[in-house]
Amino acid sequence: MSKILLLLFAGLFVLTYTVNAQSWEVGATVGASGYIGDFNPNNPLKFTDPVYGLFLKRNFDPYFSLKLGVSHGTISGYDSQSSNQQMQNRNLSFFTNLDETSLIGELNFFSYIPLVGKNIFTPYIFAGIGTVSYTPQTTYNGEDYDLRALMTEGQQKPYKESAIAVPFGVGVKYNITGQWNIILDLGYRYTNTGYLDDVYGAYPNKTVLTTDIARILSDRSGEINGNYIGSAGSQRGNYRNDTYMFLGFTVSYTFLSSKCYSFR
Repeated sequence: MSKILLLLFAGLFVLTYTVNAQSWEVGATVGASGYIGDFNPNNPLKFTDPVYGLFLKRNFDPYFSLKLGVSHGTISGYDSQSSNQQMQNRNLSFFTNLDETSLIGELNFFSYIPLVGKNIFTPYIFAGIGTVSYTPQTTYNGEDYDLRALMTEGQQKPYKESAIAVPFGVGVKYNITGQWNIILDLGYRYTNTGYLDDVYGAYPNKTVLTTDIARILSDRSGEINGNYIGSAGSQRGNYRNDTYMFLGFTVSYTFLSSKCYSFR
């Protein structure tokens, strides 16, 4: 993870000191967040929670820019709300904050410079690298519990508090007036962990769980009708890494230099 952080700081160095760049841009984003994982295996447009963020961007020319951003969102999932009977029987749930730092490159389809360019809008695509911290929790008898520390799948040690995130997606930029822009984008973040939701593999042998609350939260199926389905080694999760997504609405301001006029 330290290598990823070094890469992000290196990106910030490039943003700050590249002399050939033409303009800076700052912006703020609000929107919706969701995820694809064990509580939502199939719907890539299921947004359940809010997200907001800030960014600093360097526009190198009318087509390419590099953005350093921070975002804070939440995701959640509840088997009790699923239409799938098997998931209802499992009866697990989670919620977590997501704190992301990312370095993202953007590629405009059209030449785009606010105020001085001939195009007032452009579609664009983006991709990058980042880190995300997460702390999955659940509520039991009115109290919230940190699931990582409980090692509910019988792990030998708690999984990491952060993961690598690979952002990618599409968006549209529109110059509303002067140097002000509005941006709508849809981005997915593939991660290298399946534990954003604390569910990944198999039910453990409950004798390896060291506390009563860990045994209770590892298998909550019995809360429905007293019939526990979590026998040791049976499937608890889908054994796949999780992906989360942000749908963002952004307002940004571009600081133009005199060099920008050469791109008209």
